Amino acid sequence: MKIVRFLTEAKEVVLGVWEEEKVYEISSLLEDKTNDLIVLFEVAKGRGESLSQFIGSLDYKGQSAVYDYDSLELLTPVKALEVWASGVTYENSRLARNLEMQDKVEGGLSVYDKVYDAVRPEIFFKSTSARTVPPNKPVCIRSDSNWQIPEPELGLVLSKSGEIVGYTVGNDMSSRDIEGENPLYLPQAKVWKNSCSFGPAVRLAETVNNPYDLNIFCRIYRNDEMLFEGQANTSQLKRTFDELVEFLVRDNEIFDGTVLLTGTCIIPPDEFTLQEGDTVEIEIPEVGALVNNVLNTSSVLGKGLVKENVDLNS
Repeated sequence: MKIVRFLTEAKEVVLGVWEEEKVYEISSLLEDKTNDLIVLFEVAKGRGESLSQFIGSLDYKGQSAVYDYDSLELLTPVKALEVWASGVTYENSRLARNLEMQDKVEGGLSVYDKVYDAVRPEIFFKSTSARTVPPNKPVCIRSDSNWQIPEPELGLVLSKSGEIVGYTVGNDMSSRDIEGENPLYLPQAKVWKNSCSFGPAVRLAETVNNPYDLNIFCRIYRNDEMLFEGQANTSQLKRTFDELVEFLVRDNEIFDGTVLLTGTCIIPPDEFTLQEGDTVEIEIPEVGALVNNVLNTSSVLGKGLVKENVDLNS
């Protein structure tokens, strides 16, 4: 079962069940009319049901509010006050990070080699709701970087207690040259205006047979031509989801709807960098396809794109 959050013509934020090309609005069927998926998760838990069982009991196919998926103004599927991310969880990521700083390691192991095999994973703060854009809205590239890529990732949607509510598709934009110059520059290589997106849906956790066997695809288009296509599978992960979540919540407070990105295994060629006007499509077939155009940060400064996203997610 896939859940989306979208804006109606009346500018109401609602939840819907996405099946094939149709979306069945469910917020109006709920006693409190909530548009918060985690609220539904807690209600279902209180009833001793899974979230999919509770939503299924709403008989949503019998009501009139049905939409064509392609016509919707999608929002991020949960209200994620914070997005966190995991690094060097795939072998390809370790190799790419080492290449970025190859002239700065004189023999021995790099910090990326060490964290790949360490007990403690790399987990870093990625985004706030104000920096996160919904599906079909533009992500940005930095003005002071010459080597920028998307990082396609499976995202975990969490309750404040660290329970995995579902899975989503994430785009963890990254400036490879900034991180490669010095690993201490990681926040600047990862966090800036419109530097993160996730969606289009949340696939409920209990409806996924094996989350360690999900294909991830990334396609990058320029002038309507596909420049890059890559594929990976979550079976290539070095770490388990429970392991990553346990370290995220250890001595830390997280919020309902927190998203934890689990790392990337798809790296475009070393000579590739994103340009304004590119389109990034990241797809996990069991969840959906996350599509974002690419702009320079200067193109959105003062244009209200981030403010709009804050309002829609409030």
